[in-house]
Amino acid sequence: MDSVSSLEILVRASEGFSLWRGPPFNNGQPAVKLEKVSCTNVKFSEDGSRLMVIKSDSTVSIYDCSSSKEIRSITVPNMGAATMSPCGTYIQTFQKSSTPQEKNVILWKTESGVPVYQHFQKNMTKTTWPSVRFSSDEAIACRMATNEIHFFDARDFSKGIIYRARIPGIAAVELSKAPGSHVAAYVPESKGIPASIQIFACGENSMSQPVARRSFFRCSTVQLSWNCGSTGLLVLVQADVDKTNQSYYGESKLNYLTTNGMHEGLVPLSKEGPVHDVQWSYSGSEFAVVYGFMPAKATVFDKKCNPLVELGTGPYNTIRWNPKGKCFGNLPGDMAFWDYKEKKQLGTTRAECSVTSEWSPDGRYFMTATTAPRLQIDNGIKIFHHNGSLYFKMMFDKLYQADWKPESPDRFGEIAELAKSMDTLKVGETKQQGQEPKSSPAPNKASSANPSTQKPAAYRPPHAKAAAAIQAEAIRRKLYRVSPPAQKVKREMSKNAARNKKKREKQREKKAAANDGK
Repeated sequence: MDSVSSLEILVRASEGFSLWRGPPFNNGQPAVKLEKVSCTNVKFSEDGSRLMVIKSDSTVSIYDCSSSKEIRSITVPNMGAATMSPCGTYIQTFQKSSTPQEKNVILWKTESGVPVYQHFQKNMTKTTWPSVRFSSDEAIACRMATNEIHFFDARDFSKGIIYRARIPGIAAVELSKAPGSHVAAYVPESKGIPASIQIFACGENSMSQPVARRSFFRCSTVQLSWNCGSTGLLVLVQADVDKTNQSYYGESKLNYLTTNGMHEGLVPLSKEGPVHDVQWSYSGSEFAVVYGFMPAKATVFDKKCNPLVELGTGPYNTIRWNPKGKCFGNLPGDMAFWDYKEKKQLGTTRAECSVTSEWSPDGRYFMTATTAPRLQIDNGIKIFHHNGSLYFKMMFDKLYQADWKPESPDRFGEIAELAKSMDTLKVGETKQQGQEPKSSPAPNKASSANPSTQKPAAYRPPHAKAAAAIQAEAIRRKLYRVSPPAQKVKREMSKNAARNKKKREKQREKKAAANDGK
């Protein structure tokens, strides 16, 4: 197993991107592995072996991550997008084209820089790009065509299409990743016929009948998410209009299908409202859902769609699993870190205005970033320990991207210790005594903050410093989720919230009356 020092962070600012070593950082500052390289976009391959750099002159450069040296450069005129296969074997580019005769999607072999496959694609959307999809081991590849899915031998594209599946009206496809044994196809609603999700087993003789199928009405878009192991598929169905008028942002339903046909239906969510986020664990054995009207609720389910742990409610809309599978965090702004196996909260903290967030591959650190163009001010990076305490902070004039270099979690050892309770956790960001911000080696205005090793003091809200009784009551409510008196809630409820609450109550009464009349 590798040491923690094998962690790397990609940082892209206005001058270009750099690669940092660590954490942990020596003397509180990251060591720079690769100095700034000018670019418009940059992305790691799924396995972290290679780095794709897109430059302003329509050039795609590939770097070897072990040596940080450029190994291939391809110039593609009028390039609209580029992506890399999971292991970095292929580069896929899209060019703006005016005629179908011009094959504008090209698949290049990274080692040789030679095109191995080309086809025409009219436009590029979120559901149609990348055009050619790969399994994680690059054993199989497929692409969606008109009313069909075409399959290829990903190790030898000279064979052409090795088999195909005919699915009239297909609008989206998702190939399972590890292993690439199944493919999911989405057909939208048409002329009174409901929309559907179908799962097929990959193979020339297996495409005639789906192994699982789910139909539904009121569907504008879908998000398809396979688990590791390719045994389960989560389907988030979203409609632009909520016919119950409970949400301005439409309605969403979470469906779950298994490849063995044991489950084809809705995930049993216990609170009304939208599905904010759903994520599989790295093992593929559980998935977590954040759902419901604010304050949202979070629940962990097993592969049989049975609830395992209820994580209470809070102002959350994002969830991130720890790669070591023991704990995870909720975002944004207010963050809560949970050990779901022990069914207890490890801690809470804040990372205001976070645009991106992700765990390190070893599960010891959690990084949030405030980036442009989403937010033009207060751009920066924050890195937290696995229990929520702040480890590092750096601010930038402009920050566009901050990513961990992908690594297999199996390369790292287990986390030695987790926080035992809320009592030993520092909540929020407190100014460290005797430590002044240090300037970054980069020209950006930057500062770093590293917590001292001494045991952090218990959290004291500002309004409760002079009143021990009020402080104790506030902490009691926070830990045990005791609601304030009903009269106080009523006074603090806004007019819009009260009006929406009345609407929901009337709708429930109408439904109850209709059911009684049947």
